[in-house]
Amino acid sequence: MNDFSRTLQSWRRARRFSQLSLAVEADVSTRHISFLETGRARPSVDMIKRLGDALQLPLAARNQMLTFAGFAIQHQARSWSAEEMAPVRAAVDYTLNQHAPYPALAIDRLWSIVQMNGPAQGLFGPLKLDQGDSLLELMLSDILPPLIENWPQVAHHAAQRLRTESTAQGGVALFDKAAEKLAEVPMSAPHSSGPVVPTIFRAGSIRLSLFTTIAQFGTPEDLTLDDLKIELYFPADHETEKALRVMAA
Repeated sequence: MNDFSRTLQSWRRARRFSQLSLAVEADVSTRHISFLETGRARPSVDMIKRLGDALQLPLAARNQMLTFAGFAIQHQARSWSAEEMAPVRAAVDYTLNQHAPYPALAIDRLWSIVQMNGPAQGLFGPLKLDQGDSLLELMLSDILPPLIENWPQVAHHAAQRLRTESTAQGGVALFDKAAEKLAEVPMSAPHSSGPVVPTIFRAGSIRLSLFTTIAQFGTPEDLTLDDLKIELYFPADHETEKALRVMAA
Protein backbone atom coordinates (compact mmCIF):
# COMPACT_ATOMS: atom_id res chain seq x y z
CA MET A 1 0.00 0.00 0.00
CA ASN A 2 1.34 3.47 -0.95
CA ASP A 3 0.42 7.03 0.06
CA PHE A 4 -2.25 7.29 -2.65
CA SER A 5 -3.80 3.98 -1.62
CA ARG A 6 -3.93 4.93 2.06
CA THR A 7 -5.40 8.33 1.25
CA LEU A 8 -8.08 6.88 -1.01
CA GLN A 9 -9.04 4.29 1.59
CA SER A 10 -9.14 6.94 4.33
CA TRP A 11 -11.43 9.24 2.32
CA ARG A 12 -13.68 6.35 1.27
CA ARG A 13 -14.18 5.34 4.89
CA ALA A 14 -14.65 8.96 6.00
CA ARG A 15 -17.42 9.32 3.42
CA ARG A 16 -18.92 5.99 4.58
CA PHE A 17 -18.60 4.37 1.15
CA SER A 18 -18.03 0.68 0.63
CA GLN A 19 -15.75 -0.29 -2.23
CA LEU A 20 -18.87 -1.33 -4.14
CA SER A 21 -20.74 1.92 -3.59
CA LEU A 22 -17.68 3.98 -4.56
CA ALA A 23 -17.23 1.85 -7.68
CA VAL A 24 -20.84 2.49 -8.69
CA GLU A 25 -20.56 6.23 -8.00
CA ALA A 26 -17.29 6.56 -9.94
CA ASP A 27 -18.46 4.19 -12.70
CA VAL A 28 -15.55 1.74 -12.34
CA SER A 29 -15.32 -1.86 -11.25
CA THR A 30 -15.11 -2.86 -7.60
CA ARG A 31 -12.00 -4.82 -8.49
CA HIS A 32 -10.29 -1.67 -9.75
CA ILE A 33 -11.13 0.19 -6.53
CA SER A 34 -9.65 -2.72 -4.59
CA PHE A 35 -6.50 -2.69 -6.72
CA LEU A 36 -6.12 1.08 -6.23
CA GLU A 37 -6.41 0.70 -2.46
CA THR A 38 -3.85 -2.09 -2.29
CA GLY A 39 -1.42 -0.40 -4.67
CA ARG A 40 -1.76 -3.07 -7.35
CA ALA A 41 -3.11 -0.48 -9.83
CA ARG A 42 -1.88 3.04 -10.57
CA PRO A 43 -4.55 5.73 -11.10
CA SER A 44 -4.73 8.04 -14.08
CA VAL A 45 -5.46 11.76 -13.77
CA ASP A 46 -8.96 11.09 -15.08
CA MET A 47 -9.50 8.38 -12.49
CA ILE A 48 -8.43 10.70 -9.67
CA LYS A 49 -10.91 13.29 -10.95
CA ARG A 50 -13.71 10.72 -11.02
CA LEU A 51 -12.87 9.53 -7.52
CA GLY A 52 -12.68 13.13 -6.29
CA ASP A 53 -16.11 13.89 -7.75
CA ALA A 54 -17.61 10.70 -6.34
CA LEU A 55 -16.20 11.37 -2.86
CA GLN A 56 -16.90 15.12 -3.07
CA LEU A 57 -13.33 15.91 -2.07
CA PRO A 58 -12.12 19.45 -1.40
CA LEU A 59 -9.67 20.74 -3.99
CA ALA A 60 -6.73 20.52 -1.57
CA ALA A 61 -7.38 16.79 -1.13
CA ARG A 62 -7.53 16.31 -4.90
CA ASN A 63 -4.17 18.03 -5.25
CA GLN A 64 -2.76 15.75 -2.57
CA MET A 65 -3.99 12.64 -4.35
CA LEU A 66 -2.52 13.85 -7.63
CA THR A 67 0.83 14.44 -5.93
CA PHE A 68 0.80 11.01 -4.29
CA ALA A 69 0.09 9.44 -7.68
CA GLY A 70 3.04 11.27 -9.26
CA PHE A 71 1.13 13.98 -11.15
CA ALA A 72 1.28 17.77 -11.04
CA ILE A 73 -1.34 19.56 -8.98
CA GLN A 74 -4.24 21.04 -10.95
CA HIS A 75 -5.69 23.57 -8.50
CA GLN A 76 -3.84 26.74 -7.52
CA ALA A 77 -4.26 28.96 -4.47
CA ARG A 78 -4.34 32.48 -5.83
CA SER A 79 -3.78 35.50 -3.65
CA TRP A 80 -7.00 37.29 -2.73
CA SER A 81 -5.47 40.46 -4.23
CA ALA A 82 -4.50 38.81 -7.55
CA GLU A 83 -5.81 40.43 -10.73
CA GLU A 84 -7.54 37.19 -11.74
CA MET A 85 -9.57 37.36 -8.54
CA ALA A 86 -11.01 40.80 -9.35
CA PRO A 87 -14.43 39.47 -10.52
CA VAL A 88 -14.65 37.33 -7.39
CA ARG A 89 -13.72 40.22 -5.09
CA ALA A 90 -16.35 42.33 -6.86
CA ALA A 91 -18.96 39.62 -6.28
CA VAL A 92 -18.07 39.37 -2.59
CA ASP A 93 -18.07 43.18 -2.24
CA TYR A 94 -21.48 43.37 -3.89
CA THR A 95 -22.95 40.62 -1.72
CA LEU A 96 -21.65 42.06 1.54
CA ASN A 97 -22.57 45.67 0.74
CA GLN A 98 -26.03 44.83 -0.59
CA HIS A 99 -26.76 42.94 2.61
CA ALA A 100 -26.53 46.11 4.70
CA PRO A 101 -28.00 47.16 7.09
CA TYR A 102 -27.58 43.53 8.17
CA PRO A 103 -24.12 42.17 9.09
CA ALA A 104 -22.24 40.00 6.59
CA LEU A 105 -18.73 38.65 6.35
CA ALA A 106 -16.52 36.33 4.31
CA ILE A 107 -14.41 33.74 6.14
CA ASP A 108 -11.81 31.17 5.11
CA ARG A 109 -11.70 27.45 5.92
CA LEU A 110 -10.41 28.08 9.46
CA TRP A 111 -13.00 30.79 10.19
CA SER A 112 -10.60 33.72 9.81
CA ILE A 113 -12.29 36.87 8.53
CA VAL A 114 -11.37 37.77 4.96
CA GLN A 115 -13.78 40.67 4.61
CA MET A 116 -16.85 42.17 6.30
CA ASN A 117 -19.35 44.92 5.70
CA GLY A 118 -19.98 48.00 7.82
CA PRO A 119 -22.75 46.50 9.98
CA ALA A 120 -20.51 43.49 10.75
CA GLN A 121 -17.75 45.87 11.81
CA GLY A 122 -20.26 47.59 14.08
CA LEU A 123 -21.29 44.25 15.58
CA PHE A 124 -17.85 42.69 16.03
CA GLY A 125 -15.71 45.81 16.41
CA PRO A 126 -16.41 46.14 20.16
CA LEU A 127 -15.22 42.53 20.50
CA LYS A 128 -11.86 43.52 18.96
CA LEU A 129 -12.58 41.39 15.89
CA ASP A 130 -11.37 42.68 12.54
CA GLN A 131 -10.25 41.44 9.14
CA GLY A 132 -7.69 38.66 9.58
CA ASP A 133 -8.93 37.73 13.05
CA SER A 134 -10.47 34.36 13.90
CA LEU A 135 -14.13 33.77 14.68
CA LEU A 136 -13.14 30.41 16.10
CA GLU A 137 -10.79 31.99 18.64
CA LEU A 138 -13.62 34.31 19.67
CA MET A 139 -15.96 31.33 20.07
CA LEU A 140 -13.47 29.64 22.40
CA SER A 141 -12.61 32.77 24.40
CA ASP A 142 -14.15 33.97 27.66
CA ILE A 143 -15.39 37.10 25.92
CA LEU A 144 -18.39 35.73 24.04
CA PRO A 145 -20.39 33.57 26.51
CA PRO A 146 -21.45 36.47 28.81
CA LEU A 147 -22.64 38.42 25.76
CA ILE A 148 -24.83 35.68 24.28
CA GLU A 149 -28.13 35.19 26.05
CA ASN A 150 -28.59 31.64 24.75
CA TRP A 151 -24.95 30.56 24.84
CA PRO A 152 -25.60 26.85 25.57
CA GLN A 153 -27.71 26.45 22.42
CA VAL A 154 -25.27 28.47 20.30
CA ALA A 155 -22.30 26.47 21.58
CA HIS A 156 -24.12 23.19 20.87
CA HIS A 157 -24.88 24.11 17.27
CA ALA A 158 -21.38 25.52 16.74
CA ALA A 159 -19.93 22.18 17.90
CA GLN A 160 -22.15 20.35 15.41
CA ARG A 161 -21.07 22.63 12.59
CA LEU A 162 -17.40 22.21 13.44
CA ARG A 163 -17.71 18.43 13.40
CA THR A 164 -19.47 18.55 10.04
CA GLU A 165 -16.85 20.83 8.50
CA SER A 166 -14.03 18.75 9.94
CA THR A 167 -15.47 15.61 8.35
CA ALA A 168 -15.97 17.38 5.03
CA GLN A 169 -12.30 18.43 5.02
CA GLY A 170 -11.00 15.00 5.96
CA GLY A 171 -10.41 15.83 9.61
CA VAL A 172 -9.26 19.16 11.05
CA ALA A 173 -7.69 18.76 14.50
CA LEU A 174 -8.37 22.41 15.36
CA PHE A 175 -12.09 21.94 14.66
CA ASP A 176 -12.27 18.63 16.51
CA LYS A 177 -10.69 20.12 19.65
CA ALA A 178 -12.91 23.20 19.46
CA ALA A 179 -16.04 21.07 19.01
CA GLU A 180 -15.05 18.98 22.01
CA LYS A 181 -14.66 22.08 24.18
CA LEU A 182 -17.94 23.65 23.03
CA ALA A 183 -19.78 20.37 23.59
CA GLU A 184 -18.79 20.57 27.26
CA VAL A 185 -21.04 23.61 27.76
CA PRO A 186 -24.02 22.35 29.81
CA MET A 187 -27.22 22.37 27.80
CA SER A 188 -30.19 24.24 29.20
CA ALA A 189 -33.82 24.26 28.16
CA PRO A 190 -34.37 25.48 24.58
CA HIS A 191 -34.60 29.26 24.45
CA SER A 192 -37.33 29.22 21.82
CA SER A 193 -39.29 26.84 19.66
CA GLY A 194 -38.82 28.84 16.46
CA PRO A 195 -37.71 27.45 13.09
CA VAL A 196 -34.04 28.36 13.70
CA VAL A 197 -31.84 28.86 16.74
CA PRO A 198 -30.74 32.51 16.68
CA THR A 199 -27.67 33.96 18.32
CA ILE A 200 -28.94 36.50 20.83
CA PHE A 201 -26.38 39.20 21.60
CA ARG A 202 -27.01 41.31 24.69
CA ALA A 203 -24.86 44.22 25.84
CA GLY A 204 -26.49 46.66 28.22
CA SER A 205 -29.75 47.83 26.68
CA ILE A 206 -28.83 46.45 23.24
CA ARG A 207 -30.33 43.06 22.32
CA LEU A 208 -29.85 41.59 18.85
CA SER A 209 -31.35 38.24 17.81
CA LEU A 210 -29.69 37.02 14.60
CA PHE A 211 -29.60 33.87 12.48
CA THR A 212 -27.26 33.16 9.58
CA THR A 213 -27.18 31.66 6.13
CA ILE A 214 -23.95 30.44 4.53
CA ALA A 215 -23.10 30.81 0.84
CA GLN A 216 -20.23 29.31 -1.16
CA PHE A 217 -19.00 29.56 -4.73
CA GLY A 218 -20.67 26.91 -6.86
CA THR A 219 -17.86 26.01 -9.27
CA PRO A 220 -14.51 26.78 -7.61
CA GLU A 221 -11.28 25.70 -9.30
CA ASP A 222 -9.07 27.67 -6.93
CA LEU A 223 -8.14 26.63 -3.39
CA THR A 224 -8.84 30.10 -1.99
CA LEU A 225 -12.38 30.10 -3.38
CA ASP A 226 -12.99 26.49 -2.41
CA ASP A 227 -12.34 27.49 1.20
CA LEU A 228 -14.31 30.77 1.16
CA LYS A 229 -17.71 31.07 2.84
CA ILE A 230 -19.99 34.09 3.04
CA GLU A 231 -22.05 34.38 6.20
CA LEU A 232 -25.13 36.57 6.01
CA TYR A 233 -26.81 37.57 9.27
CA PHE A 234 -30.55 38.25 9.38
CA PRO A 235 -32.76 39.66 12.14
CA ALA A 236 -34.83 37.03 13.92
CA ASP A 237 -37.39 39.55 15.19
CA HIS A 238 -38.76 42.99 14.43
CA GLU A 239 -36.89 44.64 17.31
CA THR A 240 -33.55 43.44 15.95
CA GLU A 241 -34.37 44.61 12.44
CA LYS A 242 -35.25 48.05 13.78
CA ALA A 243 -32.10 48.21 15.90
CA LEU A 244 -29.86 47.24 12.95
CA ARG A 245 -31.38 49.95 10.78
CA VAL A 246 -30.90 52.54 13.50
CA MET A 247 -27.28 51.43 14.01
CA ALA A 248 -26.60 51.64 10.26
CA ALA A 249 -28.10 55.12 10.08
